[in-house]
Amino acid sequence: MTIFPKTLMILGSGELGKELTIAAQRIGCMVIACDKYNGAPAMQVADLGIVLDMNNAIELQNVIRKYRPDAVIPEIEALAVEALKEIEQEGFKVIPTARATAITMNRDQIRNLASEKLGIKTANFAYASNKEELEKVSEKIKYPLLVKPVMSSSGKGQSLVKAKDSLSKAWELAMQQARGKSTKVIVEELLNFDLEITLLTIKQANGETLFCPPIGHVQKDGDYQCSWQPQNLPSKQIEEMKSIAKMITDDLGGEGLFGVEFFIRKEEVIFSELSPRPHDTGLVTLISQNLSEFELHLRAILGLPIPEITCAHPSASKVILSTGEINNVSYTGLEKALRIKNTQILFFGKPNGKDGRRMGVALSKGTNLQEAKNKADKAASSIEVFEKEPN
Repeated sequence: MTIFPKTLMILGSGELGKELTIAAQRIGCMVIACDKYNGAPAMQVADLGIVLDMNNAIELQNVIRKYRPDAVIPEIEALAVEALKEIEQEGFKVIPTARATAITMNRDQIRNLASEKLGIKTANFAYASNKEELEKVSEKIKYPLLVKPVMSSSGKGQSLVKAKDSLSKAWELAMQQARGKSTKVIVEELLNFDLEITLLTIKQANGETLFCPPIGHVQKDGDYQCSWQPQNLPSKQIEEMKSIAKMITDDLGGEGLFGVEFFIRKEEVIFSELSPRPHDTGLVTLISQNLSEFELHLRAILGLPIPEITCAHPSASKVILSTGEINNVSYTGLEKALRIKNTQILFFGKPNGKDGRRMGVALSKGTNLQEAKNKADKAASSIEVFEKEPN
C-alpha cells in the first residue's frame, strides 16, 4: 500500500517540470522544484521552490540531504551527475537511476551503449577532441554532417556543416554552448530520413514495459517545433522500435518514462537519442491520451497501476516561440486561438524570452491528423509574444 503524501524533488523547473508538478499534486504529492533562477515555471506551482547551482555537486547534495525527498527526479541534463551517484548510494531514489542519468546526458555514452554494446543501428558517427581531429573525422563521415557537443540539449551548440571551411565555426559554437566541462564533439552523418519518431516508453518496477502510440515530430536546429499522435507506421516498424526501446531501457534500469527517438528511412528504423524523462514532443499527450506522459511517469515512479494507454483523438502540438530578447513578456491573440474548436493554449510562464525560446504550446484535436496539425499551426500563429512597455 502506497501512503501519501510523497515528497518529490524535481531538478529543473521548466515547462516539463511544471506539468509534472501539477500532475504530482493531483495525486497528493508535495513537490520541491529546483532551478538556477527564481520564478521558473515549475516553481510557480510547486509547494517549495529552491534556487541553486545544480552543476555544483556539494550544493546539490546538501539540498537533497536537507529535504530528504522520496524521489529525486531530474528534469534537465545540466546537472552534477556524479553527485547523484553518491546520493543514490546513501539510499535516495534517483529517477530512473543515477547511472541512467549520467549515460543519457552524454551523447557519446548513450551512442556507445546503443551501437557498441547493444548492436543497435544508429547514424554513422565519430568523435573529435580538437579542431584537427574534427577535420579528419569529417572527411570520413562526409559532408553535409552535424557537429554537436557531447553534452547539450535542445539543439544547443549544434551545427549543420556543408563544407570544410565551416568546421572551425562549428567547433567554437559547440564549445561555447556545451554543458559542463565537455571538450569533445560528436560528428554525425546527416540522414536523409522520412520521419522522426518519439516512442514514449514506460518502465515499471514490478510490471511489463509499456509503450504509447508513436509520436511524429519535426525539429529545427535540434529543437522540437511540432508533434502529432498517433503516427501511423507498419506494425513491423513499431515492433522493432519497441524492441530497441526495451533493450536500451532494460540496460539503463530504474523506473519511469523514457522518450526514445528514432529516424524512419523507408523500411529502416534507426535509433537517434533517448531522454530518461518526459519528452518535449510528448506535450501532445496532454490532449491526445487518457493519461499524459507526466501522469505515466509518476505512476511508474510511485508504483501505481497503469491501465491501458489509449489515444482517443488524432492530436497535434505546435510551439509558440519568442522572436527576440524580451524582458517583460506579454501575449496577444489568445481569444483568436481559443476560438478554434478542441484547442488549448499553454503558456509556460517563462519570465523572459530570447530568439527561438519556447514560450508556450498550442494543442489541438481533429477528426484526422492533418486537421489537428492545421488547427495547432493556426492557433500558435495567432499568438504574438512581445515586450510590454512599462507603465
